Amino acid sequence: MPQPTTRVRPTGHPSYSETLPRDPESAATARGLVRAAISTWGLDDLTDDAVLIVSELVANAVRHTRRRSIRVMVERIAPRTVRVAVADFSRALPVPYAPKDDEEGGRGLALVVALAAN
Repeated sequence: MPQPTTRVRPTGHPSYSETLPRDPESAATARGLVRAAISTWGLDDLTDDAVLIVSELVANAVRHTRRRSIRVMVERIAPRTVRVAVADFSRALPVPYAPKDDEEGGRGLALVVALAAN
């Protein structure tokens, strides 16, 4: 398995990123990357929300793009702020969707927005 790359940011803390195959199984690797980074930074109370966010973003990238790979990034941008991102290399932007109450899917981006706002 490829090792995540690290790069020092102006915050003085590294960022972590990894390119993964566009497969549902990549969500587990992405969660592990996020957990490891947050643990390294001693921000364990942010782990649950960040792991759920990256899971939803990977699921969206896997479902809605046709590229072969995705890139997962996690960086500490302030002492108590972590940025989690997933790039799918598509030119199309995500389209917010308001699902009906009886639909099983379609709530991922709304969930990400709600969790990221905290």
